[in-house]
Amino acid sequence: MKKWVLLLALLSPSVARAELVTPQFTQGSMNSTTTTVQEVTEEITTTTYGSALNSWSGDNITHSSASSGGITDSDSIFTMTTAGSDFSLEVITRAASQVLSVTEIEREIETTSTTVSLSVFSQ
Repeated sequence: MKKWVLLLALLSPSVARAELVTPQFTQGSMNSTTTTVQEVTEEITTTTYGSALNSWSGDNITHSSASSGGITDSDSIFTMTTAGSDFSLEVITRAASQVLSVTEIEREIETTSTTVSLSVFSQ
């Protein structure tokens, strides 16, 4: 008999009822803090290219060229201004697009930002 009562209790439909919930607070607040860290690594490479250059400089030296073509012409002549005196001569010849310098910069940038917010609410 007990088995039948238990089986009848399990098989009979039951009704579920919800309770009405009323909040028990009248006001409140909430704090929120967000911190963000950003790391940036930069690598900058700068290459400087030169233009074609033909120049000379010196002390106690003169330059002449019958064709007036410059110091790279085959008829270019450098002579001492005062024979027997000290002299110096520097001739610079550079082709176009020659690399003059390469600059490499590596740096790391770290940025930290913090946001604090306050929310106040009431019923």
